[in-house]
Amino acid sequence: MNTLIYKANILVEALPYIQKLRGKTVVIKYGGNAMVDEDITKTIMQDITLLKYVGVNPVVVHGGGPKINETLDAMNIKSEFYNGLRITNEDAIDVVQMVLAGSINKDIVAQLNCLGGKAIGLCGKDGNLILAVKKKNMDNVDLGYVGEIKKINSKMIELLAQDEYIPVIAPIGTDSQGQSYNINADTAAGEIAAALKAEKLIFLTDIDGIYLNPEDKDSLLSVISIPEIYELMDKGIISGGMIPKVLGCIKALQQGVNRTHILNGTIPHPILLEIFTDKGIGTMVVKGGN
Repeated sequence: MNTLIYKANILVEALPYIQKLRGKTVVIKYGGNAMVDEDITKTIMQDITLLKYVGVNPVVVHGGGPKINETLDAMNIKSEFYNGLRITNEDAIDVVQMVLAGSINKDIVAQLNCLGGKAIGLCGKDGNLILAVKKKNMDNVDLGYVGEIKKINSKMIELLAQDEYIPVIAPIGTDSQGQSYNINADTAAGEIAAALKAEKLIFLTDIDGIYLNPEDKDSLLSVISIPEIYELMDKGIISGGMIPKVLGCIKALQQGVNRTHILNGTIPHPILLEIFTDKGIGTMVVKGGN
């Protein structure tokens, strides 16, 4: 009986959050090392499907770095990164598009559909969803076919998300000539959340959140403001692959998204733990003094 009461209390705890988020859009960036464990992946797909069933409108933006690396290695194409961005030459962009928009996108769609969701896979080239141009050289480093987002055509996402569907978006952009560009998935998630004026933007990563001291696991920050993020970036504490995530949070907040979160996507049910519990997990990024 105590176990049953405990389960009932969990549902009651979730009730106000379900009521608050009903009809609202939540953008979830899923990818990287959060995709590696099949058992954890299943719980994340369950979280997303459950959100839809209780009246929330989830939109999934995914990456796929490990799978891209594996495929590039198999084809003897070297993987190089600069400031968390993949340097993408002419050979690599074809592989990135194939893996992201083909293999990974359709796998996620299939998993959600098997759980009773109605997922639809998209990439930024569908309906000119993500219009992009070549990203300028950074510190005289040519990033190749890495794109900078110029516009998100959000109407198609809104129509699907506000209906019974779960949009699953691969971050491949296109220009007016149809050239494909590799868009960092964290950056794409931030821009898409901003365009949708989403209620929440959630980044699933492989660490618990942002640490004041990366060597001290007790220094996890439950909340951090935009000015504090810039301070930690200047000190080099926030670096590498975390930079696109925090910049995505900042972009989304500045464009009207209410809450942004960086969570550990390698634990079971991270989305439900953050959204539907009083304590939550991870690091919440807020505007602060801005």
